[in-house]
Amino acid sequence: MPRSRSPYPAEFRQQMVELVRSGHSPGALAKEFEPSAQTIHTWVKQAALDSGQRPDGLTTTERAEVRRLRRQIKQLRTERDILAKAAAWFARETDSIPTEPSNS
Repeated sequence: MPRSRSPYPAEFRQQMVELVRSGHSPGALAKEFEPSAQTIHTWVKQAALDSGQRPDGLTTTERAEVRRLRRQIKQLRTERDILAKAAAWFARETDSIPTEPSNS
């Protein structure tokens, strides 16, 4: 499902995090600015993870690495499937694999 709007700039997110850390509530900021209170809360949590203040999640760098590795795994699986199909096709074309079961 496509996003309804482009992501907020990193500077804006950082400002929201700093405002929450200085005592403003995410709900009050949500009323004054566009992002929802949950979005602001998520930014605060991610900033705490990135700075090492929370150990209960993945940092932004770790999340990016996980996404990269998942894409790489998907690509490798696709390539493996293509190679397996190509190997089976070439084996049939060169009659290396009998097309009928043997009676031995």
